[in-house]
This record gives sequence, structure tokens and C-alpha cells, in this order.
Amino acid sequence: MNQHEYTNGEITIIWKPELCQHAGICVKLLPNVYNPKEKPWLKPENASSDELIKQVHQCPSGALSIKK
Repeated sequence: MNQHEYTNGEITIIWKPELCQHAGICVKLLPNVYNPKEKPWLKPENASSDELIKQVHQCPSGALSIKK
């Protein structure tokens, strides 16, 4: 399965596009991190690790996960 990794230096967010349902929860909760109109679309350096972990756990599809 295709996956992309984005890090803030402390944790890494793994995104699996094939699982993504595009519910938009990530964009709604952390718009400074997730912006589908930009490349890269995910900028984890724009939030704290705690904020990122909390948001990733709310992803309904499981397309986002955390690697420490």
C-alpha cells in the first residue's frame, strides 16, 4: 500500500491515500497543518506533537497514523 511520511522532528505522520475517505476532519481540526491545495499538503511543523496525535486519533478511515 502506498504511504507518505511527514515529520515535525519528534513524531511522524503516516498517510495512506488509498484508505482516505476525504472526510475533512483533519483539515477542520488543524487547518494550519492540512491544506489539500498546497504541496506538500501536510505540514506537521505547524502544530505541536500533542495536537497532531490528538487529531490523528480522530481520523475516521485510519488513513493517518503516528510513528514515534
